[in-house]
Formats: sequence, C-alpha cells, structure tokens
Amino acid sequence: LPWRELFGPAIEHARNGVELNDGQAYLHRILDLILRHTPESCAVYEHDGERLMAGDRLIQRDLAATLELIAERGAQILYDGELADAIVAHVRAHGGSFTERDLREYRVVRRRPVTTAFCGDEFFSNPPPSRGGILIAYGLPLLQELGVGAPGSAEAIDTLARVMREQLVAPAGRGLLRALELKAVVRGTTHISVIDGKGNAVALTASTGAGSGIVVPGTGIHMNNMIGEFDIARTPKAGKRLSSGMSPSVVLREGSPHLVVGSAGSLRLRGAVMQIVVNVVAHGLSVEEAIERPRVHLEDDVLHCEGGHEEVELEKLEQLGWNVSRWRSRNLFFGGAAAVTLENGELAAA
Repeated sequence: LPWRELFGPAIEHARNGVELNDGQAYLHRILDLILRHTPESCAVYEHDGERLMAGDRLIQRDLAATLELIAERGAQILYDGELADAIVAHVRAHGGSFTERDLREYRVVRRRPVTTAFCGDEFFSNPPPSRGGILIAYGLPLLQELGVGAPGSAEAIDTLARVMREQLVAPAGRGLLRALELKAVVRGTTHISVIDGKGNAVALTASTGAGSGIVVPGTGIHMNNMIGEFDIARTPKAGKRLSSGMSPSVVLREGSPHLVVGSAGSLRLRGAVMQIVVNVVAHGLSVEEAIERPRVHLEDDVLHCEGGHEEVELEKLEQLGWNVSRWRSRNLFFGGAAAVTLENGELAAA
C-alpha cells in the first residue's frame, strides 16, 4: 500500500486528537515532570495550564504535518532533509551534541532472529544487541525441562521465578545485563502484533523511552531518552548500538504463525512475553486469558506478584523461601502486552 494510505489514520488522529482513556491518563500523570519539561512539550501535553486528564484530547497538529511530509517524500527526509536540519538545530541550541552526520550515516541493520523450541513450537525473537529475546530463548527450554506446572499454582510460579533468577546470571546476560537493567526506568515502549488473513505476521516494538520532554518546534517530534537504558557513568562508545530489553516475538506451529507477542515494561517486558508464551503454548489458554492472567517479576531477592493471585498460593511460595511482594491490583509495572493468535483458521487478539 502507498505510504499516503498507510499514514492516513495516524495523521487523522494526530490532527483531530485522541481522547485519553484512564490508562493513558495514568501514564501522563506519572510522567508529568518529563512530558511538561519544556515550553514546546507543554504546548502538546497540557490544557489550560494543567496536565491532560482522562477524557481530554491529545492533539498534535505539528506531528500530523510531519507525518504528511514523510508520507509524501519518504523517510530520508528525517535523515538529510529539512526535518533532520530542524532536529539537529534544536538539540544543539540547547546544549546537545547531535550532528548532521549522526543522522546522515545511520543505517538499519538486519539480523537473524534468535530461536528455540518450546513444547513442540518454534520461538523467534529479537537478537543481540537486544538482550530480551536471547534471554527468553534461554529461559523457555529451562521451563519445559523443569515443568511448567498448573497456571497460577505456587509450583508453576516457583519454577518461573527460578528460571528468572537463572536468566540474571546467564552467560547471555551476565555483567552487561546487571549493569544495564538496574538503571533502566523506561516506560514508553509500544508494541504492535499483527497477523493478516494470509498468515503474514509482524511483531514490532518501538520505544521513545519515557520521552525527554524535548519536542522539536514546528515538527511535533518528541525526542527519546533511550540513553537512560545505560548506566550514564559508562557512556557507550560512538557507533555502538543501544542495548535494549525489547522482545518482539513470533511463535510458529508446524511452520505457520501461531502467536505474535511483545510488550512494554522496561525490565518486566521480557518476563511478560515469556509468561504469555507459556500461557498460550504450554497451558493452551486463549490470547485474552494469557494476557489477563496476573504475572510475576523477580527483582533482586523480591518476587513481585501482581494482584489477582490466590493468597493460598502466595503463602506456599513464602513457605518455599521466596520473599513475596503482594500487589493489590493489576499494574502496568508488569508489562503492557499486545498479542495475536491464529489457531485452526481463527484469529484472536488482546
């Protein structure tokens, strides 16, 4: 399809606005100090001097014009055209070190996905320099070997937590994983999962981090803060690709797409994806059930358990020696996932 057609809905939403739901308003609240950090960002993310609330409309007319420009003239205008000039000029005017060369010499790198077998299916995900996919591919066979248990049971959670603990010291993640994950505070990741009527599948994850509050005047472009994925004391070398936990994933059954899944959630997104894969592939749950089930996350010696777990199972976990942190309700801390399944010719999404 021509870009003009593909960009159409996004341009319309940017120009006419999107009404914030409760979840979006919650994110605006917790990120308010960033989102309204500059005059340019205030012009986008506030109404009558206040942050946007549920029911308010987020309107981005400058972004709509930028998307129209890209749709008509192609992506290169971001790298060596007038949009590139505007980005570099604004960042440098405020003390940044961005250059025209940084944009002009950027190249997409195509890589082979990491893959592993799990319960008879094939799992594919994001390869290094992303650390998410390779650690999920490391963890899934361990889960299968140990036994996935019944959904929500203390035995199943215990196994999952032990695999999460092993991932933290795995050869794929040792050192780098700890150095990067302990500093990561990103909450701005977006994931889209797609399967079309012919069985073509795409898992796409993108991130601005939590955003920087730096909006390039006249363009609506909100600069990211992805350097936050690094320990700033260990500044990455020029030309190196940023590491990330992003884990867009596809599961094939008998060679055809069965599950497409990914998540937001910084440190938690890897675990969210792995738990959804287990729920769909090993437990046979529908995609909606797989995402709705409460999740867990192991951080240091604390096993965080999302609201919705049975208290009797949490008590069993404590008897097994886990330091359980009980969450009262569901929370985006445990990831914001999107997934699609194709089974026996039937599509489902959640």
